[in-house]
Amino acid sequence: MRNTSLRLLIGATAVTGLLMAGGQAQAACPVPLDHGHVDVVGLAYEDGSLEIAVHDESGAEEVEYAPEDVTLRALPGAKTTIPADPAYSFLGTAGKPVWILPEVQNPDLLWAGFGAEELETGVLQDDEVDVSFLSVKGPGRLAVYTDDVFGEPETVLVNSGDGLPDTVEVQAGDHTHANWAFTRAGTYTVKVRAAAHLAADGSPVSSRTVTYAFEVRK
Repeated sequence: MRNTSLRLLIGATAVTGLLMAGGQAQAACPVPLDHGHVDVVGLAYEDGSLEIAVHDESGAEEVEYAPEDVTLRALPGAKTTIPADPAYSFLGTAGKPVWILPEVQNPDLLWAGFGAEELETGVLQDDEVDVSFLSVKGPGRLAVYTDDVFGEPETVLVNSGDGLPDTVEVQAGDHTHANWAFTRAGTYTVKVRAAAHLAADGSPVSSRTVTYAFEVRK
């Protein structure tokens, strides 16, 4: 079990939001998202509870989806091999394939982020939300990690290979990206839940457990 703080890594942009019925776009079938800027974990606090949504900013206007209403894809262009550098050993054996949605934007791939711009500062204790990755089911492992200034792994936020849950601490107002790595092609189901405490009285607040589907293509 890991509890890791995820601080602001890139400048946040204003969230305009294209809200449809019920506050989120309702998809009859899962909407495939495979390129562009998408905050996979988009956080908000409304009506006494935390909410997790997917914020798709790949088009001219932002669209907000429930996590269950999208399929997040790692296209074949995300495929690479695990370097021999021991710093990458958490991904597995050097030379083996791995599919990475990168921390630095590649316009041909999904740019997967964490967005907390909709959380007002001062509402939650320490302006902090714990985003827990509860389970990962799929043909391989999922690792979410950030790089240092030299482009090498700095902080492993989530690693399903050494046991879950792993918890990522996200600060209100922050907006950041990380590398999302998958060790085998196929479909992954990822369950996530957010929790915090109110600044006013310390009362606990939480989101429902949401389910993401990632499709990793050969």
